[in-house]
Amino acid sequence: MILVTGATGNVGGEVLRALVRAGEPVRALVRAPADLPVEQTVGDLNEPDSLASALDSVRGVFLLPGYRDMPGLLARMRQAGVERVVLLSSPASVATDTRNAISEFMIRSETAVRESGLAWTFLRPNAFMSNALRWLPQLRAGDVVKDAFGDVAIASVDPYDIAAVAVRALLDPGHAGSVHELSGPQQLRPAERLAVLAKVLHRDLRFQALTDEEARADMTGRVPKEYIDAFFSFYSDGTLDESRIHTTVEKVTGHPPRTFEQWAEAHADDFR
Repeated sequence: MILVTGATGNVGGEVLRALVRAGEPVRALVRAPADLPVEQTVGDLNEPDSLASALDSVRGVFLLPGYRDMPGLLARMRQAGVERVVLLSSPASVATDTRNAISEFMIRSETAVRESGLAWTFLRPNAFMSNALRWLPQLRAGDVVKDAFGDVAIASVDPYDIAAVAVRALLDPGHAGSVHELSGPQQLRPAERLAVLAKVLHRDLRFQALTDEEARADMTGRVPKEYIDAFFSFYSDGTLDESRIHTTVEKVTGHPPRTFEQWAEAHADDFR
């Protein structure tokens, strides 16, 4: 049995579907009952003692980072008989300046998993292609998208490909102790990603880059200040390089990573 945390999210949902396609026994951990095609158990990763039924007969876990007591959580998994953990981490854990909130919780999570005594694999994907979904309110209101960091090129990755690597790490030997850096095949700036969406949606869309001051004002109130500071460290100060293209997806899965256009075509209905 494999337990998938974050099963209703962009990556966890893809992991769940990939395991179902592979015919593997899988259970979803959810905070509240959801419409999912597998067995699900309600629990809270911030409360390790709430996971007894979720961990029953589980041998592998797809785990999200950043919970309150990661060492306690991992100890509870080991006690229940879990053998391997695939952690969704981030290149923020090895940014050139890791003195920010995002890097810190990624590093704490990786450290807890390394020290857990369980077989582990870390996934460090670049930014998700699905982050473009945050443009939905603007696209519903008109044809202009305003966003921050307009000059930053990112080789973003499809959650479908992250999940494909996660599943291989959960099912196959040879991944224990590995750090998989993941990217898509292209470096694209926000305006270039929007141009791809325009083509797929048959719309005349235009991108408008926000200044740093406008971007901070836009994020304030809906993003914690410590995360805003981290984003500016990464993308304005350049302490995180997500423009690097990695060959890991193809090496692990045997297929090349999806392009942003393929992601957009697969999710076109979400934008309509």
